[in-house]
Amino acid sequence: MHDFCLTIPYGLIVLAGGVVGYVKRGSTASLAGGAGSGILLLIAGILTLKAFEKRKNSYIGMILETVIAVVLTWVMGQRYIQTSKIMPAGVVAGLSALMTAFYLYKLATGGNHFPAKVE
Repeated sequence: MHDFCLTIPYGLIVLAGGVVGYVKRGSTASLAGGAGSGILLLIAGILTLKAFEKRKNSYIGMILETVIAVVLTWVMGQRYIQTSKIMPAGVVAGLSALMTAFYLYKLATGGNHFPAKVE
């Protein structure tokens, strides 16, 4: 599976979570953190998608995805430890930990692999 196949939906979920947190609770921290992280994830996903279309890897996009997922895992994991609230801290920390593992796997195996050209 290619990283952008999961990064774009992951970015949309994080972005939506930030907007929902702002709308429901008026939390500008949720808006800044969620929307900022979500938009950066979408940019990274699009970078890797565009590189894939050219049969290349965007290591900048892949590293950006990984760093954001690590930061979200750490920050939301700490928040979960402090509050013991599954929603949103536990869910975001868990999802981000899974995405971090996926991104590290992709980096370790050389990025996105390209199907053979059919002639």
